[in-house]
Amino acid sequence: MRSCLRCGAAMKEDCAVKVAGAGYGIVLSSDSRKIFGGRMGEPKVAICPACGEVSLYLEQVEKLK
Repeated sequence: MRSCLRCGAAMKEDCAVKVAGAGYGIVLSSDSRKIFGGRMGEPKVAICPACGEVSLYLEQVEKLK
C-alpha cells in the first residue's frame, strides 16, 4: 500500500498513464540516445482519493541496478 506524500491517505495503485490522442504510452529508459536502449518498463500510477495527488512509480526496481 502506498501512502500519499501530501495527506497520508491510502492511494489507489496500479493505474496507468494514457496519452490523449495517441495509441502509445510512456516507457522509462536508462539511455535517452537509443530508441529501445535500456528499457526499464512502463510507469504505474497511484492516485490519492482524498486530495488528488498523483504519483508515478516503477514496479520492477531491480532494472535500475
